[in-house]
Amino acid sequence: MALTQSAVVSTAVDILQRFGLADLSMRRLARELDVQVGALYWHVKNKQELLGQVAAALLNTPQLAVDPTDFAHPRDALLQLCRKLYLTLLPIQDSPEVLEVASALQVTGLAPLAQLDRLLQSAGMPAQEAAFGRQLLLNHILGSVAYRQNLVQLDVSHEQADGFDWALQRAVAGLLPKTAG
Repeated sequence: MALTQSAVVSTAVDILQRFGLADLSMRRLARELDVQVGALYWHVKNKQELLGQVAAALLNTPQLAVDPTDFAHPRDALLQLCRKLYLTLLPIQDSPEVLEVASALQVTGLAPLAQLDRLLQSAGMPAQEAAFGRQLLLNHILGSVAYRQNLVQLDVSHEQADGFDWALQRAVAGLLPKTAG
């Protein structure tokens, strides 16, 4: 069977989900695919590009799409999308780090992040401010996911809620122009 970019990315996602980012090396990926490491570089330039593609595979799913017409106000669609991102990333080990790399590399084609921009703009924010708002919300989501994952990894019982939704609501209320719903 010929090696494809799709196989490289889906195997990388599988390694990330099973073992975490520390074990997602090009050597391990090649071993899982039963190819030489050099064969991977026909499909990805480097590990950073691979992580961008992994981020796209994690995020570009129909389950993360939010139809703004289902909501009375852009604020509600924005909250729903942020909640979906949080819940999607939570069970995926080290997903905050992968998304941080993709965000820092300004990977294009991450549908939920583009939708965050559109929702913020539809609520009345100028494009540049919407980009800043998206980053603020993304930082909150990724930080909250990392916090919860650390509790699990460290086997720390934490009875109290993490405050994700409380802080999310306040962040969105503070971001949106007062005339937005």
